[in-house]
Amino acid sequence: MTDDLATLMRQTQDDDPLLALRATTALRRELERLEAGQVRRARVAGLAWSQIADAIGVSKQAVHKKYGRR
Repeated sequence: MTDDLATLMRQTQDDDPLLALRATTALRRELERLEAGQVRRARVAGLAWSQIADAIGVSKQAVHKKYGRR
């Protein structure tokens, strides 16, 4: 995965704007997936929504809305 992320990071600087946009989008999706996994881990560990929100820099309501029961 690290190689994939490094490749995507390099591609975001590509001279071809479409390749750079695709790489940026893929990178954002991967980061969203990683963040969701970390939020799940934090909740399983018993952390409060407010603690998770502080860690990712959003309001408690925003983090609960995005990652609460789905």
